[in-house]
Amino acid sequence: MANFRQLEDDGRLRFHFDPGTRYAYSGEGFYILQLAIEEGLGLDLEAEASARIYAPFGMTRTSLRWRADFAENLADGYAADGSFEPHDERSRPSAAGSMDTTIEDQARLWAAIVRGDGLSKASRRELVRPQRPIQSARQFPTLWDWTDPRGPAIALSAGLGVVTYLDDNGPSWFKGGHNDWTGNMVVCQEARRRCVVFLSNSVRAERIYPALARFILGATKTPWWWEYGDDDRAES
Repeated sequence: MANFRQLEDDGRLRFHFDPGTRYAYSGEGFYILQLAIEEGLGLDLEAEASARIYAPFGMTRTSLRWRADFAENLADGYAADGSFEPHDERSRPSAAGSMDTTIEDQARLWAAIVRGDGLSKASRRELVRPQRPIQSARQFPTLWDWTDPRGPAIALSAGLGVVTYLDDNGPSWFKGGHNDWTGNMVVCQEARRRCVVFLSNSVRAERIYPALARFILGATKTPWWWEYGDDDRAES
């Protein structure tokens, strides 16, 4: 499926290849998972996230729905051209990207994921197991057929919600997320149990993430070129 339905000429979702045969990120895919949870299982996504993740991990400043107390320390956004973008206040949870959070809460989340808190050993292994090789030259646009030999060279693959690869230190993984005015990234080294988490209210901050990650973690093979494409953010 396309990343979002508005990218289709007729606005209708369709399969562009057989499921399970290749990787392509899709925000619509997260919406479908949310639909399955809410309509199929009759559960409230935000309530489940709070009970299963936020509360156990001490994430008191995180929600998929805007809370009035977040106004105490909200951060407005800045686009690539420096233009100002006021912080939005999402009234309905969106699994694909409505979360408000803090760097402290995200650090708690990813530390818990590395430890496997709340997961069985089998589920933790499956989370970061390479599920499907990635051969695409970059993540976006999601349906490009262009390939890049650098991906197979580091065993670039899709895990369950993360992207995995082989580093000099062994298996590693990352997850990025951004829009036109925010940029977020986590990079984790599985064997060393080390992660670095970046959050920024300016998408331009993504340009310094590779250098910061290298300073904190040391030299890595993190495929910035795939996450961000062939611009100066991709320098490693």
